[in-house]
Parts: sequence; C-alpha cells; structure tokens
Amino acid sequence: MNFWLSALVGLTALRLILADSIPLSPDETYYWVWSVNLQPGYFDHPPMVAYWISAGTFFAGDTPLGVRLLGPLAAAIGSVLLWDAGEHFLPKRHAGIIAASLFNATIILAVGAIIITPDTPLVFFWTAAIAALGRLYASRDPRWWLAVGAATGLALLSKYTAILLPVCVFLWLITRAEGRAALRTPWPWAGILLAAAIFAPDFLWNAAHHWVSFRKQGGRVYGFELGRSADFLAELITGQAGLNTPIIFALAAAGIWHIRKSADAGAQLLLWLTLLPASVFLEHVLSGRVESNWPAIMLPSAFLAAAYLPEKTMQRWLAPALALGLLLTAVTYAQALAHPIPLPADEDPSALQLAGWQGFSDQIAAKKPAYVTSDEYTVMSELAFDTSPNLTIAGYDKRWSVFSLPLASINPGATGLFITRRKDAPCPVALGTATRQRDGEIIATYRLCTFTAFPKMYLLPHP
Repeated sequence: MNFWLSALVGLTALRLILADSIPLSPDETYYWVWSVNLQPGYFDHPPMVAYWISAGTFFAGDTPLGVRLLGPLAAAIGSVLLWDAGEHFLPKRHAGIIAASLFNATIILAVGAIIITPDTPLVFFWTAAIAALGRLYASRDPRWWLAVGAATGLALLSKYTAILLPVCVFLWLITRAEGRAALRTPWPWAGILLAAAIFAPDFLWNAAHHWVSFRKQGGRVYGFELGRSADFLAELITGQAGLNTPIIFALAAAGIWHIRKSADAGAQLLLWLTLLPASVFLEHVLSGRVESNWPAIMLPSAFLAAAYLPEKTMQRWLAPALALGLLLTAVTYAQALAHPIPLPADEDPSALQLAGWQGFSDQIAAKKPAYVTSDEYTVMSELAFDTSPNLTIAGYDKRWSVFSLPLASINPGATGLFITRRKDAPCPVALGTATRQRDGEIIATYRLCTFTAFPKMYLLPHP
C-alpha cells in the first residue's frame, strides 16, 4: 500500500511537470476563455471545466500549468476513490489497487490527466459516485445516497453524458428485490433531488438561452449508413484497445464477461455501469463516430470488474499489463514533448493538436490587423491566449453570443482579418496564408482574407 501511494505521488508530480511543459491544445484555450467568463452554462457543455480552470489559474496564473492544475490532482484523488470502491465491493482481494493501477497505466488517463476537457471532471465525479455506492454496498447505510446524489449532480455539471449514471443505478435497483425495497424509502429520492438541485443552474441557463447546449449535444444524429457504421464500430473497438493498451483492454473485457452471471449485488452494479454506456455508444455508431474520449466513463467500473477475475489470472497478467501500459504511456508523453518517433508533422496526433500555435499566433500578430476573426473557435481561442492584448480577437457567430463577453469596439463594416482552412469560405480579398509548423514541417495552412465587421462582434479575453 505504501509503495502504491508513493508511486501515485511520483506519477502525479510527473504529470504536473508535463502539464506545465506541453503547449495547450486548442480546446483547452477555448475552455480557458470560458473560465474568464464564468456562467452556469455554455454553448457546448455544462460549466464545470471552466470552474476547474478558473480555480487552477487562481493559484498558478494564466499558464499551461494553471489551466491544467486540477487535472493531475483529480487523477490522483480519483485513483484513491477507485481504490476505496474496490475495497468495499470486493474486500481482501486488493481489488481497489488493481483497478486503480490498471486505470493509471492506460493512455487515455495519461492524456486525460494532463489535457483538461469536460471529461476530466466527469470521470472524477463518476468515480466519486462509484466510491459512494461502494460505501453504500458495504455499510447498508442509506445516508450514502446523499453522497451518490451530490457526485451525480457534479458529474451532470461536467458533461451531459452523466445522465447515464442515475439511469444505471436505477436499473440496478429495480432488477433486485433489495433495490426495489430501497426505492420505497426516501433516501434514493433525496439523492436524486440533491443531484437535481446541483444541476439546476445549468438547466435554468439553458431555459433562458433556447436550450442551446441541450440541442447541440442532443443533435448528434447523422443518419444511418451500414458501411460507415461498420467502419465506426471497428474504429471504436480498435481505438479503445489502443487507448487502454491491449492487455488492460483484454483484462477489462474478461472481467465483465466473468461477472456477467454473478448474483453479487456489487458485480451487478458494475455490469450496469459498464454495459449500459457501452450499449449507448454501440448504438451511436449507427449514426456517427464515437469520439475516443466518450467511453472513459466505463473504465472505472470495467477495471473493478477485472479485479473479480480469478487470482491466478491476475497474478499472471497484471504485471505484463502494467508494464506494457506504462511503457506506451511513456512513449505518448515523450512524443508530445520531443517527438522521438519520426512521424510527419501533419500525421502526428500530438503535433496536430499541440504544436506550432505560438509561431502561428506570432505570424498573425505581425500583420497588425484592426481585428481578427475566424470560422474556427479553436483558432480564435489560441490567438486570444497566445497574443498580446493589443490584438483584438472578435467572434461573430452564435457560439459567442451566449457568452457574457463584452461587445468589441469595432465599427460595423470595418475591415479586419479572417482566418479559415475552408476552400469554399468567402474571401473578398486574399491576404496570403499563415502556417503552423513543427521544426520547419508544415502542420496546417490557413487562408487569410479580409472581413467586413458585423454589427455585433464579441471581444475575446487575453491573459
């Protein structure tokens, strides 16, 4: 136990160092813009990621470490919560340490603990809910329903996918006689009311803004096409096997299979928490791609299920699983820092997200435009974070209108600089191009055009 905690502290220290060393991704700078304008909801998601970034920058400033500060800390505390859950679901089997170790050896947590997105707080609070359910399972103390409700409400304030959490728990309860008896008491319902009260600010914000983020996240349906669905399914399975690393992915799948007919209430809960989200994502491949980060909510319960495997199985495969996982994690971190694997810059996933933004921002600032706008919110957010306050970054579309941003002091009809990668975008006067580069290799090329100011344009903040 002492060795495990020491290893977790060391890993957390490494993640904090990397969080300060790796450039911010475009989405992170976008969420940083949120954090400068705190409100109960946003165009894309609920507000928790903005609250976390605001707290981090309060302590560490408007720096990469400040933006990401709570990510490594949440990964560490979440690991302890997962350990606690395992000790209560399956005592005397080291289930918690096994589950937390497997999680920390995955690439998906290696990245998610540093690159902050709405999934970072979502997975943390989802894990906290599982830990509270583990305490409830072991103690039969109904007051733990309040902790489950609080964690559920905070998860809903992180990402709407968290709605699957109370659905899983409800299905677990109604499929068991003991669970149905619990539903006849006030405690589960008190937990639901607490979750609803915590989530209410975002609900009310959406009601006042034409349900903008509900409609955005609820509209991810693109039609059915069998050929593409097969491709999406293959991409989902192979992607998750890669991000969780192959042996760990196999152990999690074997664990779920192993407990599929178990009469144990804890095992049944873990099945619901894993298989219901899995079914939702499998259904989604009929209409579109499942993003690689979405299934992260399944992992805490899947890794707890792996701990139910026979001890001989874990003795044989745990060490190789952790060794391979940590090796691939180290390669992922090294590639982001120094790209030792000689991939072309425009094909390297880490370069596509992280590299060349400061140089690109310098090219735009050097043109000294009256103002800058773009049809890519991520480009505008990177420019806002990377450039001097003297450069006016102004948004014009619906996304920015629901922010509490000040109006930019731009006269309607004034000419500014428009940045786009779309070949079909209107370009009244072409002003050349700007590029993102890594060591002289071009990652992406952007068209620069003139732009005529709208009557209302919204001013993005600078650090």
